[in-house]
Amino acid sequence: MIVSETPLAQSFIIEPKVFGDSRGYFFESFNQNLFFQKTGVDINFIQDNEAYSNRGVLRGLHFQKKEHAQAKLVRVVTGKVLDVIVDLRKNSKTYGKTFSIILSGENKKQLFVPRGFAHGYVVLEDNTIFSYKCDNYYFPKSEGGIIYNDPTLNIDWMLDKNEILVSEKDKNLGKFL
Repeated sequence: MIVSETPLAQSFIIEPKVFGDSRGYFFESFNQNLFFQKTGVDINFIQDNEAYSNRGVLRGLHFQKKEHAQAKLVRVVTGKVLDVIVDLRKNSKTYGKTFSIILSGENKKQLFVPRGFAHGYVVLEDNTIFSYKCDNYYFPKSEGGIIYNDPTLNIDWMLDKNEILVSEKDKNLGKFL
């Protein structure tokens, strides 16, 4: 496994070692001991989630507040997304900064999103399956979000605005500042 820190403090790109042959492939998608050795992050994931979407679906930017904050390890099983994170930790040197990465079933890359970050993604291919682990349970009263087209963050979602499909709930999220 290759682990590299993103420009946002304590967020990591994970590239697993993939063993492939004429039958297909195998890789270890998560190993707690190896993850700790490579990142220094002691994590206990307690919930796995999966979402199926087609091209243009944008989910986010979401986060959980205070004691219900969640760290996530996100990946794409099949298809492709542009995954985006925003550092919301006011005491962080990267507060208000964003990072984006292409995650796909082909590249098998994963992104570790620490607690205190907003997270979202836009689907770039039909029939995409997005999977992620969380270290805390979802608590509806602690959810928060930032509108995907926030002018301060100015995120390039790589699709024309007419192609983007956003839920009614996500259309009503607030601005960053």
